[in-house]
Amino acid sequence: MNLHQRIFNLINRDRKGMLASRIYDWYMLIMILGSIVPLMFVENYPIFRIIEAVTVTAFIIDYMLRWYSAAMTMKEGWISYVKYPFTPMAIIDLLSILSGMDLISAEFKLLRLTRLLRLVALLKIFRYSSKIEIFTRVLRQEKDVLLGVLAIALFYIFVSALIMFNAEPHINPTTGEQTFGSFFDALYWATVTLTTVGYGDLTPTTDIGRIISMISSLFGVGIIAMPSGVITAGYMQEWRKDHDSHHETHSENSTAKE
Repeated sequence: MNLHQRIFNLINRDRKGMLASRIYDWYMLIMILGSIVPLMFVENYPIFRIIEAVTVTAFIIDYMLRWYSAAMTMKEGWISYVKYPFTPMAIIDLLSILSGMDLISAEFKLLRLTRLLRLVALLKIFRYSSKIEIFTRVLRQEKDVLLGVLAIALFYIFVSALIMFNAEPHINPTTGEQTFGSFFDALYWATVTLTTVGYGDLTPTTDIGRIISMISSLFGVGIIAMPSGVITAGYMQEWRKDHDSHHETHSENSTAKE
């Protein structure tokens, strides 16, 4: 087994039978979560400089290893090394590394861009978490259904907002305060009503407006429930497939050893 193959097996999370690969996955997950710890504090403690140095170094090494094994991942020979830096996950990796520019110069903030770039590191979790990978597979498989539901929801939000904006007075006749001052306010109200959140900062003041609000809430429950059911059913189906595949692989390995 050559070096390319060894590195590929180490960083490829599909190699479930390899202890070293699982350890590498957990190590990178810890680095990703550690990289966002400084974002949870207002103060800049000295320990955060150490955390940044450790996590950015880990991201750089991971990036170089994946670039080095790109030929085995993309299977296009030397062209893989040219294409790899422009793949979505490689761009995410590079942006995560750029967050370490604070290590070079504490004054180089670029409107706090480098601090915000650390949030991009969270997207790297998609590569190392099997649960999130299953979730993304479900989204891809059910994208037509989910896009259909999204279209219905957006249309319903627009219609509800349009009706409410024209049914409600723009000034509360009792308090004299502004209610739905713009169509955007109506869209905001329709969205929080559809999602059954209901913050209460924008509320109808007339009976007709309240009736519209009740109808909108009832329909909202049904529309929101549709994608939840699709995603849940798809997730359980994909999880069972992965679970059965893992057991079959384990059984084959045990048989081969015997």
